Parts: sequence; C-alpha cells; structure tokens
Amino acid sequence: LQFECSMTLWEWLQAHGTVPLPPYITRTPDKVDEHRYQTVFAQNTGAVAAPTAGLHFDQTMLDELKAKGIATETVTLHVGAGTFQPVRVNDLAQHHMHSEWIQVSASVCQAVLDCRQRGGRVIAVGTTVLRALEAAAQSGQITAFEGDTDLFITPGDTFRAVDCLLTNFHLPQSTLLMLACAFGGYELMMDAYRHAVTAGYRFFSYGDCMFIDCLQ
Repeated sequence: LQFECSMTLWEWLQAHGTVPLPPYITRTPDKVDEHRYQTVFAQNTGAVAAPTAGLHFDQTMLDELKAKGIATETVTLHVGAGTFQPVRVNDLAQHHMHSEWIQVSASVCQAVLDCRQRGGRVIAVGTTVLRALEAAAQSGQITAFEGDTDLFITPGDTFRAVDCLLTNFHLPQSTLLMLACAFGGYELMMDAYRHAVTAGYRFFSYGDCMFIDCLQ
C-alpha cells in the first residue's frame, strides 16, 4: 500500500489519529485525554502508552519536591504495546517478555549512586522506571544504558538500584503485577489489592497509586 501526502507521517497522525488509550479503556478518546494521558515531564516521542504513575505529578508538585531538597532525574521510556500482554502460561520461564527501548544516562546513574552513598532512598515512579533502572544495573552496579530490554522481573529476583516504588494498581495476570509482587512481597501486595477493592480504589491508568518499600 502506497499513498502520497503533503504532511509527514507524524503530522498526519497528529491531525487524524487519536490518543492510544489502553485497551481496557473502551470509550472513545476525547480532547481531555490528549493532555491528561501524558506526563508533565514527557519530552521524546516513541512510547505507545504513558507511564501512568507519572500522571500523579504536576509541575507544582515537582517544584514542591525540589524545594524540600528531593532530587529528581528522568529516564526515557518508549513503552511498547506488549506492556498490556497478559501472561498466559503457568511456567513463567515460558513467557515471552516484550522489549522496550530505554535510555538511562550517566547522570541518572551517578544520581542513584550519590543517593545511596548519602543514605537516601531511590524511588522509582512507575514500574517502567523501575524496570529501566534495574535493567541498567544487571551487572551489579548501575551503569549508563541505551537500547532494548526484555527484563522480566518476577518474585525471587534481586533489586540493585531501586529502594521504593510508586505505582498504580495493575491488571491480574500482568507482568506489572508480578513485578510489584516481586518488589513488595506477594502476600503484602495481595492484602493491598484486597483492601483497594473493598475500599473502592480506582484501578489502572487513571486510577489511584500506592507507595511500596522494597521487601529485600
């Protein structure tokens, strides 16, 4: 299929496309989604979904964190469509993990090392940030990384870069829920989810979030 157009592909998509909301949001995207389904610190095009834990932050909050002496760093996460793929096998070793392109700069790595050295805590905002930092730390110490990662984090794995996680509530049978269970402990996470359901918390992309200390 070939066609001619006076616009670039990106310009055409911007003019005629819609916001790629997750498949579990079944309504048609509207104008509000164009701004709401985007983090305030997004810079580069390439992701097919927003890292939704970041949606809880606005610029005012970031300024308040900075005023309190809390340092922040950003990584590039080109979230792929496979992030919504459920696990359909009983043996996790047989699950084919999707790859996502990430960039963890040398300055981010140094900030993590400096934070650890002064006794601070490294807090990942979202499972994709945690996955990116841990992918960059697979050698045992975090180092700059740019490229695809298919790191599949499951209970029993060791965490080398992140101490705490801010994350939304995830779908059953998802790799993201398994990551949260690996990080905070299966029983604690199941208790948290049961409480969230009973208390009527909002789930998924536009939902509530929780703060998790690493089990290790």
